[in-house]
Amino acid sequence: MKIRNIAIIAHVDHGKTTLVDQMLRQAGVFRANQQVAERIMDSNPLERERGITILAKNTSVRWGDTKINIVDTPGHADFGGEVERILRMVDGFLLLVDAAEGPMPQTRFVAGKALALGLKPIVLVNKVDRPDAEPMRVHDEVLELLMDLEATPEQFNCPFLYTSSRLGTATLELNEPGTTLTPLFDTILKTIPPPKAAGAGPFQMLISTLDYSSYLGRIGIGRIERGQVHVGDTVALLPIGEPGPVGDGLYEQAKIVKLFAFEGLERAELETAAAGEIVAVAGLAGVEIGKTVTAPDHLDRLAGIAVEEPTISVDVLVNNSPLAGREGKFVTGRQLRERLYRELERNVALRVEDTDTPYAFTVSGRGELHLGILMETMRREGYEFQVSRPRIIPREGPNGERLEPYEELMIDCPEGYVGVVMEKLGPRRATMLDMKNPGLGMVRMRFKIPARGLLGYRSEFLTDTRGTGIIHHRFFEYDLWAGPLSGRNRGVMVADREGVVVAYALFNLQERGTMFVQPGDPVYEGMIIAEHVRPGDMDVNATKEKKLTNMRTTAADEMIILEPPRQVTLELALEYIEDDELIEITPSSLRLRKRLLGATDRRKLARSEKRAIEE
Repeated sequence: MKIRNIAIIAHVDHGKTTLVDQMLRQAGVFRANQQVAERIMDSNPLERERGITILAKNTSVRWGDTKINIVDTPGHADFGGEVERILRMVDGFLLLVDAAEGPMPQTRFVAGKALALGLKPIVLVNKVDRPDAEPMRVHDEVLELLMDLEATPEQFNCPFLYTSSRLGTATLELNEPGTTLTPLFDTILKTIPPPKAAGAGPFQMLISTLDYSSYLGRIGIGRIERGQVHVGDTVALLPIGEPGPVGDGLYEQAKIVKLFAFEGLERAELETAAAGEIVAVAGLAGVEIGKTVTAPDHLDRLAGIAVEEPTISVDVLVNNSPLAGREGKFVTGRQLRERLYRELERNVALRVEDTDTPYAFTVSGRGELHLGILMETMRREGYEFQVSRPRIIPREGPNGERLEPYEELMIDCPEGYVGVVMEKLGPRRATMLDMKNPGLGMVRMRFKIPARGLLGYRSEFLTDTRGTGIIHHRFFEYDLWAGPLSGRNRGVMVADREGVVVAYALFNLQERGTMFVQPGDPVYEGMIIAEHVRPGDMDVNATKEKKLTNMRTTAADEMIILEPPRQVTLELALEYIEDDELIEITPSSLRLRKRLLGATDRRKLARSEKRAIEE
């Protein structure tokens, strides 16, 4: 059987998953009358809600006598770990670029990884049916990008196709509109080489991704690099280390219980599989990403998977607020630790460390979205916990200097808002790299900014540009420490007693700030209920009721009209809080609170900090 293994990579929202839908449809994976949802590869509920791909997924189509294994990858820089590991399974990739937006930061990030591994590209200029599409300009920008990324002459002379994922069309010539994806399938068969796997020799395979089944346990997925494997074979599972023959080191032995290949969206059970095929293997209890599975009489290790280090960390703590344990199913430190360490099995870009106390853990990841998705998933599973403000992970330079992570920030906004964007990015220590004005009313700016400077900027940016701006960023490099940055410029209102929020109390408080709570919500001392209009925090009573007497006056009761409260989402909360605050996350609520709940404790701490600064 002929095999081709390809990955589809692109910036977020450029049409990868929609294209895979059309490839599955046109290759005859679905019956003629079968009801199929849109973006069928985004099977996770969080992916469907947000419209982004979070996890890399495998599928396959048959075109003629060739089986094409396809891996759909995430487009967001925070999930780069998902992309880095699956690129080892494939021999070529489809680089998808929006015909209006052109190459974006994430396109550069994933394309750079794929080209460095020597993979063969096919460029698809997608969404050519957009009214503002400029396919020829984008064609030139992609060629510039390939030059910047030091592509080999063979990679640089790759085929270009003009496609529309939504309509399911592809063409090699812009002046001849496409009708089907046949040109794309033909180009894949012509351009992408078959797997460079050795059919003869002892079995060898690298685990690139993991799955879990409550019936079969952990399932390792990867490409067979050499030889054949049969159900019932005994194999050796080698620990991660230097590539090459392994001496008499320790290794685990296991038996292949089940073997699956990907056929369309289903997993087909196999009895035997040969080199070059992407398979899922069950029965290996200690399987981890990056481990090599080999024949026990030939211990030869493959190079592991290099994943970039995390740049941001948060503390995850056991919930100890007065409302703890009322809404969650899993609330203890042991349950929290177990869940976080279980996440490490399949999330390679994540790190979890224990701290001095059994009630707190340090979790490090690629960015706020990477950590936010983990928190959202845990909360839906019934976990209740607290989270600190994200902080960057500094490094030490070769001469002992302090380095911090910098991000490449790309902003598209209408011309009228350029001034306000520049004004806000100045105090955040951003440096402009370039600025383009294509003349369509939108300006594209590229900055280098410390990762600390981006915390809390997204919500401010959307307010400043009235929701018309687009913001993207990716990790750029570690560079010298940028110095102190100013924090939030407004204080908060903090509840001074436990109780239930009353409309009468909010009515008197709403002119002093923006509310986060509404009547009927439970509050406790130390909980943040609103953003103050001025700097400095203010203790308030949100449970104050109107005193009722039998006296009547000519001034009739005022009609209480409340402004709707600001909806606190997890992303907004992570960006909003300061170092002395926490987010309380439960399956049904998100609350902001001070670390020290008592007003007297907070005043004492502020006095001692002031004294320490003076000394």
